[in-house]
Amino acid sequence: MVVINDVRRTCYLDSVALMRYSKSLADMDGIVEAAMMMGTPANREIMTNAGLLGSDADSAAGGDLIIGIRADDAENARAALAEANRLIDKPSRNRASSKAWRPRSIRSAVSNEPAANLALISVSGDFAAAEARKAIRRGLHVMIFSDNVALADEVSLKREARALGCLVMGPDCGTAIINGVAVAFANKLPRGNIAIVGASGTGIQEVSCLIAAAGGGISHAIGVGGRDLTRQVGGISTLMALDALEADSGTDHIVVISKPPAGEVIENVLRRVGESSKTFTMCFVGADACDLPANARFASTLKQAAEYAFPGTNTSRGFDVDSAATPSRDGRYWVRGLFCGGTLCAEAQITFAQARQPVASNVPVPGALPLQERSDIHTLIDLGDDRYTRGRPHPMIDPSVRDAALADALADRDVAVILVDMVIGYGAHEDPAGYFVNELARHAGERPVIVASVTGTDADPQDRASQVAALERAGVLIAPSNADAARLALACLHSDG
Repeated sequence: MVVINDVRRTCYLDSVALMRYSKSLADMDGIVEAAMMMGTPANREIMTNAGLLGSDADSAAGGDLIIGIRADDAENARAALAEANRLIDKPSRNRASSKAWRPRSIRSAVSNEPAANLALISVSGDFAAAEARKAIRRGLHVMIFSDNVALADEVSLKREARALGCLVMGPDCGTAIINGVAVAFANKLPRGNIAIVGASGTGIQEVSCLIAAAGGGISHAIGVGGRDLTRQVGGISTLMALDALEADSGTDHIVVISKPPAGEVIENVLRRVGESSKTFTMCFVGADACDLPANARFASTLKQAAEYAFPGTNTSRGFDVDSAATPSRDGRYWVRGLFCGGTLCAEAQITFAQARQPVASNVPVPGALPLQERSDIHTLIDLGDDRYTRGRPHPMIDPSVRDAALADALADRDVAVILVDMVIGYGAHEDPAGYFVNELARHAGERPVIVASVTGTDADPQDRASQVAALERAGVLIAPSNADAARLALACLHSDG
C-alpha cells in the first residue's frame, strides 16, 4: 500500500468541486481512497484518520490544497496524482478562456455589480463566516450553503446582520427560493401565494413540491438554517423572514417548518405570528401540538403541512396503500430506512410512531430510540448527518454515500423492507434514480421489498416522472410522498398479497 501527498500552495477550490474530484480519483484503478481538501485543521484531522496524510503535507496551511492518495502500488498512485493536478488546473484554463468576468472577492463583486443584494457563500466552513461577514458589511443578504460553520460564528454573524438590516439564510439548510429564483438545493416550481420559512432544506423541498403537484405555487422559500430556532441562535433569521414576508403583497399564507424549537424561541415566533395579517401552517416535526394564534394551524408532518397550506393538496388521492403493498418475505421483520433528507427521516419516524411501530434512528425524534440501543427494531438513518458526510459530499450530491448502508440492508436476512428517498432539483445529482438502480443490480439474489418516494417536480433538470419510471422498471414501489412511502413500507410487512 502506498500513500502520497501533494500540497498546492494558496490554491482554493470550492468544497463541492473538491468532493467530486475526490470521488473521480477514488474510482480509478488501484486507488483505495483519495481526498482533495483545503488544509484546515478539521480537514487535516479527517485525512489523518483516513490514513491519507503523510509527512509531505505537514507544512500545509488553511489556504493550501492537500491531495491525499492511498493506492495499491506507486504507479497507480502517481497516475491518480497526475489526474488530480489535471482536474485542479482545468478550471483555471477554462476561466482564462471564458469571456465572463469572475470576481475573486466580495469587494470586487460588489464593485462590479452594485445593484446586487444577495451573496451565496459556498466555501469551506472554516472560511464561510468571514466571507459572509464581508458580504453583510457591504449591505448584502447572505445565503450560507457551507456546512461545518461553528455555532458561535453563526450567532455572532446573525446578530451583526440583524443590526445592519441584512438577512442570513443557513447554514445547515441549503435551500432557498427568492422571487422565483432557486438558490442552492431547490426545485423548479410555479409562482404562487404560499411562502415557506424553514429550518430544513429537504422539508422545504418536500412541502413546496407537494404543493406544486397539486396546482399551487410558491412566492418565496427562506431556509433560515437548521439551528436558527435553538436557544443559542434565538430564531433571529426566522423572525426577520416573517417580517419580510409580512410586507410582501404576493404572499398570503406562510408555512413554518422546523424540528421542535426551544421553548422561549417558539414563544417569540408565535407572538410574531399572532400579530401578522397572514395565515400560517406551523409544522414542528416531532413536536406535540401546541397552543397557536387564531390565524395558525398545526401540522405534525410535511405532508399535512402541504395539505393545510394548499387545500387542493392530497397526496393520497388515487393511491391506496394496501393495494400498492407487496408482501415482504416470510421470516423478515424490519424496515431499514436510508434517507438523504434529515427532515424526511424525521417525518418517517413520526409516521411509524403514529402506527405504534417501534423505531430507532441516529437522529431520533421524540418517541424514537437512539440507534445503538436496539437491533430488533425498525431503523431509519439520516445519511446526511455529519457522521456520514465529514469530508464527503452530501448524499443529494453524491448518492454513493448510501452504498455501504444499502449493501448491508440488502444482505441482512431480517430486513423486510428498504425505505429510501430520492431528492432531485438544482444542485442535486443528475440521476439519483439511475444510480440507485445500478447499485441494486450489483447485488444478486433475493432482496427485500424496496419502497421509495421522489421529492421534486417534472420541471426539474432530472424530471421527476423519468426518475419514478426508472425506479418502477427496477421493481421499486413508489409512493406519492415521503409520508406515504413510510406508510407503504409498513403495509408491506402486513400484506397478504
